[in-house]
Amino acid sequence: MGSKKLKTRDKIDPKYKWNIEAMISDESTIDPDLEKIRKQADQYAAKFAGHLGDSADMLYDAFASMDKLMRKLEKIYVYAHMRRDEDNSNSIYQGMTDKTKAVIAYVSAKVSFFTPELLSIKKKTLIGFIEENPKLKTYEFAILDSLRRKKHVLGRKEETVLAQIGEITGATNDIFTMLNNADIKFKDAIDSKGKSHPLSHGTYIKYMESKDRELRKSAYNSMYDSFKDLINTISAAYSYNTRTDVVSARIRNYGSSREAALSGDNIPGEVYDNLVSVVNENLPSMHRYVQLRKELLGVDKMYMYDMYVPLIKVPDRKVSFEDGLDIMREALKPLGKDYINKMNKGIEQGWIDVYENQGKTSGAYSFGCYDSYPYILLNYTDTLKDVFTIIHEMGHSMHSRYTRAAQPYIYGSHSIFTAETASTVNEALLMNYLLGKETDKRMRKYLLNMYLEEFRTTLFRQTMFAEFEDITHKAIEAGQVLTGDWMCEEYQALNDKYYGPAVERDDTIRYEWARIPHFYNAFYVYKYATGYSAATAISSDILSEGKPAAKRYIEFLKTGESDYPIELLKIAGVDMSSPEPIRKAMDKFNELLDEFEGLVR
Repeated sequence: MGSKKLKTRDKIDPKYKWNIEAMISDESTIDPDLEKIRKQADQYAAKFAGHLGDSADMLYDAFASMDKLMRKLEKIYVYAHMRRDEDNSNSIYQGMTDKTKAVIAYVSAKVSFFTPELLSIKKKTLIGFIEENPKLKTYEFAILDSLRRKKHVLGRKEETVLAQIGEITGATNDIFTMLNNADIKFKDAIDSKGKSHPLSHGTYIKYMESKDRELRKSAYNSMYDSFKDLINTISAAYSYNTRTDVVSARIRNYGSSREAALSGDNIPGEVYDNLVSVVNENLPSMHRYVQLRKELLGVDKMYMYDMYVPLIKVPDRKVSFEDGLDIMREALKPLGKDYINKMNKGIEQGWIDVYENQGKTSGAYSFGCYDSYPYILLNYTDTLKDVFTIIHEMGHSMHSRYTRAAQPYIYGSHSIFTAETASTVNEALLMNYLLGKETDKRMRKYLLNMYLEEFRTTLFRQTMFAEFEDITHKAIEAGQVLTGDWMCEEYQALNDKYYGPAVERDDTIRYEWARIPHFYNAFYVYKYATGYSAATAISSDILSEGKPAAKRYIEFLKTGESDYPIELLKIAGVDMSSPEPIRKAMDKFNELLDEFEGLVR
C-alpha cells in the first residue's frame, strides 16, 4: 500500500486497454456525423409528424427510421462517454460528450411528437396495422407498451418542451459526477506507523480492508470529511434532483415519483415493498453477523470503518489479471461451452480496460451500444475481490452479447432489473466454484466471510439505500424541504437500524449518502437487491439441475427488453412478483452464517 503515484493514461500497456478504436476509428467523422444526424432529425419530423396513422407502411417506416437515427446517435454518445471515462480531466472528450448530449436533446425534441401521436391512433387501428404489415410485428410489444402508458404521455407541444429541457433536468447528475470524479480532493490516509497513503475512490475500499485499524480509521475520516465539507452543495444538488423526479412524475400524472420510476419496467410497487419488508424481517440475522464480526475482531467498540476488513487472516495472495481470467473461465463452465467460447472471443477482441490511471472513472462497469462490443471498464488491483468484479461485469457484457445477437435494436438493451441478475449469477457461480474446491479450513472461512459480505453489501445495504430514496422522495412529495442535516439524520437512523447495536454511532457515516452516485438515478439501487435474490435462485438451479437450468438461463439472456422484466425472469425459472426469491436468499444467508459461525467458534 505504498504511495506510488497513478500512471497517466499513455503509460498503460496497450494490451490492458479496451479496443475502443473498433467502435470509431476516425474521430474526425464525429462532428460531421452529428450535423448529419441533426438534419436527419429535421427530415424525420417533416416526413412523419402528423402522418403516423396514414397507413401501416407509414407507421413501419417511422419506427424503422427512428431506430436507424438513434443507433447512429447512440454510437457516438457511447464512444464519447467511454473516451471521457478513460481520463475525466481530458477536455477534448468532455467537450465531445457535452456536444453529443446537446444533439441528443435536439433530436429528442424533434422526435418528441412520435409517442403522443402514436397514442392518438385508436388501438383497433394499430392492431389492424400490425396484421396488415407483418414487419410491424417486430414493434408489437413496443406499441402495446406505449398504449399501457398512454395516460402518462402528454400532448405534442408539452412533450417537445420536456424533451428540450431534458439537457437541463439532468444537470444535477452531471454536476455530482464532475464533483465526485474530477474536483473532490482527499487528504492522505495515515497508517499506524505515521506513513501517508494517497486516498482516492479506487484506493478507499482497499484501505478499509486493511488490518491496520489506524489506516482504516484515517481513510474513513478523510473520505467523509471531504464530503462533509461539501455537504451544503451536495445537499442542494440531491434535493433538486429529487424535486425533478417528483415534479416530472406529477406532470406525467403519476401518483408518486416511485410509481413513475417503476412504471417503465411495469414493476408493481409491491415488488419494492416486498424487498424492504422481507429484508427488515431478517435484520436480526444481519445484527447477528455484525455482532460476530465484533467478536472476531476482538475490539471493545466497533465502528463502521471496521465493517469491511476480512475477518479471517490469510496470506496475501495476489491474483494477476491473467490468473483472474483463468479462474473466471473455470467458474463459468456450468453455463456451457457456447458461453465460454463467446466470452473468450470477447477477451481477445479487447472488450476490457483493466487498470486505474490518473483521471479514470472510478469503479467498474459494462457499457457499449448495439453496434459495438460490450466493453468493460475495470480498476484492477490484483486481488481476489477484483476477480469478482471481472466476473460481475462479464455477466453484463455476455448478457448484451446474447441479446444483441438475438433481438432487433428496439429490444437490444436490458432493464436494470434483469441486468443485475445476469451479473450476479456469475458472482454466485464463482463463489460456489471457489468453495467447492477449497479444502483448507482457514481459506474456507475466508470465502464464507466474503460471501456473507456480498449479501451484506448487495442485499442488505442496497435495500437500505432503497429505503433512503423512498424517504427522501416521499418527503418532497409531502412538501418538505430536504436539508443536509435532515438527510444526514435520516441516513444515520437507517444505518443504526440495519447494522444494529454492535456498531458504535460515530456521527460520520451519516454523510455516506452524499457519496452515492446511484442516488442521482432514482429508484435504481433496489434492483441490485432484487437481482441478487433472483441470481441466488437461478445459480442454485444451474448447480443442482445442470444443463436444463443452464439452457433456460441462456434463453433468458437472449430476451433483452422484448417483454417486461418480471415475465422475462420467469423464463429463467424465477417469479419476482412473489417475495419467495427474497426469502430464499435470506435462507441462503442464514445457511452461510450458520456454517461460518460453526467454523469460527
